[in-house]
Amino acid sequence: MPSLTTNLTAAGPIVTLLAGVSGPRRNALISAGMRVPSQTSIRVLIDTGAAITCIDPGHLSRLGIRPTGTIGVLTPSTGSIPVQLNQFDIDLMIPLANGQRHFIRTLPVIESDFSAQGFDGLLGRDVLSQGIFIFNGSGNSFTLSF
Repeated sequence: MPSLTTNLTAAGPIVTLLAGVSGPRRNALISAGMRVPSQTSIRVLIDTGAAITCIDPGHLSRLGIRPTGTIGVLTPSTGSIPVQLNQFDIDLMIPLANGQRHFIRTLPVIESDFSAQGFDGLLGRDVLSQGIFIFNGSGNSFTLSF
């Protein structure tokens, strides 16, 4: 199973991914003779507490995509009242060892402001459920396998 093993950062398990427009959006742009936006590099914190992957709106705007809808999200700071956040469909590419990559097509993600966090989003259980995540605190490393 292809894997990525790397050191923990001060913020925790951070991985750099590439986010791009979803396949259906790419096909629609090509059919219309329009330019397909380049993928954007994002640094995300692996978060087993996040049910869904979240990305900073600045990176989503670089893709020139519009929300597909909104979704109610509960966080520790919202208590029992969900906050409505925009949802987008994107493609993700996760680089692994030896030039291998794991692709996730048409993944629904939500936007959330991470500008003060030092990373660009959270990689949630929607993605983690497709693979294996090992957090090695005593070894100061983590492994992500797909």
